[in-house]
Amino acid sequence: MSDLTASVLETKNGFHVDGYEKISYDFTFLDGVFDTKNRQLAECYHRWGRVLAVTDMNVYNMYGEQMEKYFQHYNLDLKVHKTKIGEKAKTIPTFLSIVDSMTEFGIYRKEPVLVVGGGLVTDVAGFACAAYRRNTNFIRVPTTVIGLIDASVSIKVAVNYGNYKNRLGAYHAPMHTFLDFTFLRSLPVAQIRNGFAELIKISSCSHLATFDLLDKYCEQLIDSAFGRADGASNEVRSAADKINREGIHEMLKLETPNLHEIGLDRVIAYGHTWSPLHELVPETPLRHGHAISIDMAYSATLANSRKLLSDEEHHRLLRLFSRAGLSMDHPQFDEEILDKGTQAILKTRDGKLRAAVPNPLGSCTFLNDVSIEELHVALRRHKEIMREYPRKGEGLEAFVDASDTGYTENNEQEVEALEAAAAKAGNLNGSMNGNGVVHGGHVINGHADGVNGHTNGVAEKLANGSAKGLTNGVNGFTNGAKA
Repeated sequence: MSDLTASVLETKNGFHVDGYEKISYDFTFLDGVFDTKNRQLAECYHRWGRVLAVTDMNVYNMYGEQMEKYFQHYNLDLKVHKTKIGEKAKTIPTFLSIVDSMTEFGIYRKEPVLVVGGGLVTDVAGFACAAYRRNTNFIRVPTTVIGLIDASVSIKVAVNYGNYKNRLGAYHAPMHTFLDFTFLRSLPVAQIRNGFAELIKISSCSHLATFDLLDKYCEQLIDSAFGRADGASNEVRSAADKINREGIHEMLKLETPNLHEIGLDRVIAYGHTWSPLHELVPETPLRHGHAISIDMAYSATLANSRKLLSDEEHHRLLRLFSRAGLSMDHPQFDEEILDKGTQAILKTRDGKLRAAVPNPLGSCTFLNDVSIEELHVALRRHKEIMREYPRKGEGLEAFVDASDTGYTENNEQEVEALEAAAAKAGNLNGSMNGNGVVHGGHVINGHADGVNGHTNGVAEKLANGSAKGLTNGVNGFTNGAKA
């Protein structure tokens, strides 16, 4: 929620406006947010008597029945927009499908949309809320490690555009975020590992005590879903709770003075200098945690080359990535991608590199005076160092799959069903009937972005008869028009 205080002063040639916006929102740690014994979430909706929830298919398949029973218990009518979403479907058509459901629901301006899911869902749905009537409230219930630790902290919401992450977005704070770590019990190990990277990020640059705990309990934290899995020891559960709470608190302390990113030297941007580009370069995208781990590991090598990070700290950090099964290198992370990523981030960061690097471990500094040649030399050295590590620095389960997206690759039967339904319904914006039954039907590798290659209701002529990898501008298509 926000309030604006403003003043208008008359000047010689016109007027001067000073405006100050107060932004306030809450975080509540609550195990069992959909347990009928916990009325906190329901109380947010008593005024309205109903709830529009946006979630992804994976979450709904696992928790949908519990959500239905919870709101029924509190006499709240629930309508659910179920979306299929991955990095290549984090697009304008998916955004518009959520907007369609908000319109059909008849959402009031101050009525909060309930957003339940990982960081991808909260990003896209949050952006839809930011854009709808320019400011619609929402409440977040993140369900993944990344969603709980990282995406929940920021007020940034966005969609991808072209090959660039989060190119279109806004700053829009939720009313409330409920942090329920029991969701981690149902996460695949690959997703736990994926989120582990965000904790390495914040701790290695800002909170050494948390890094020490990650280093001590690495494998146990991942195997036990941060102490939430059956049989997890009290010691690991206690360490996990401390890590999670201190990690979130540290990120909030760093982010809240700079919610709108007026200051561009951002500690939590460690790992986000080159990853916004190379994450989406592979045909099947890298998981976000693996993409930023490659960036962090390379940045650590760059810092070590400059004697900002000691050899001991450098290898301690790399060993932690390796033990966690996180990527530190990838064949397509090469000089060409490095150069393109550098040029892109210079525009984002107002002409300066502002590359966050640990200096020393637990603290951070920003690099601006790095030449292209120095970047290339550091990359070649980094790849040599990777030869000493398991898998030559490549990660385990590094690429997105159905646990990220809710759909699989080359699922032709699903595509055919989507196409038939779209033809029958006169589909708009990649959604069926606008009611959240199937939304944003993008299938990696191949077959449809939106449905049957339609974007905003306009049929695209698909190159070579396929829609391979098309996502709002990928492969030369931009909003249905060949660029």
